[in-house]
Amino acid sequence: MSGQLAGAFERAKRERRVAFIPYVMAGDPDLATTESILTALTNAGADAIELGIPYSDPLADGPTIASAGARALANETRLSNVLELVQRRRSETPLLLFTYFNPVYRFGIEGFAQQAARAGAAGAIVPDCALEESETLRAALQACGLEMPLLVAPSTTRERAARISDAATGFVYVVSRLGVTGAGKIPDFTPLREQLAVLRELTDKPLAVGFGLSRASEVREVAALADGVVVGSALIDAYTGFRGEEAAQRVSEFVTPLLAAARA
Repeated sequence: MSGQLAGAFERAKRERRVAFIPYVMAGDPDLATTESILTALTNAGADAIELGIPYSDPLADGPTIASAGARALANETRLSNVLELVQRRRSETPLLLFTYFNPVYRFGIEGFAQQAARAGAAGAIVPDCALEESETLRAALQACGLEMPLLVAPSTTRERAARISDAATGFVYVVSRLGVTGAGKIPDFTPLREQLAVLRELTDKPLAVGFGLSRASEVREVAALADGVVVGSALIDAYTGFRGEEAAQRVSEFVTPLLAAARA
């Protein structure tokens, strides 16, 4: 494994902690606030950041992230604007674009990969791009030196999980529960432990757990099992309704206990 994400996971491993990967929707409530939030997350110690590209039909996202995307679209945030933001942040924490396939297809697969690489992105996550349909995009990203983590769901069979793990680059994104993203009730960690144990037998790539994690206790639980933890909806809830430095301050306050749990 090479690239920005490899450095993030290797650093976390040296420091005997789980990599902390927050999710932010670009353009919610505006791009200037997004940039302030990215600065706050970098200063707090995030290892990498998933940067959402707003899309009108986000199938994998629950109400919080879907609403954030709708607000960003209402502000006329487009893929080109997000790439410009990544370009301005290229010397900071690795940024991993989180998008759906339709915006990439309309932009042009090779053009998307080339411009994302030129901007300095670490790679892209495309949750609605199934393994069997991802080869062209994976090849385009790889040709530009970019990673493409792939998702493994709780319902994924062992055989399919092996193929997904083989194809994934950067890390394997382990979905902690069935359904869409969103903070909610405390996850059941028993099936997650079993799922991660199977994946450990199948791959030596980093395993990052996401979907539904929101509390320090949950981050601490995942830290004992996986290599990375992704927190999105609860973070967005923490700053929704605020702008600029006030939003950034709320982000800092929210992630401080989560980062402490990641080091526990």
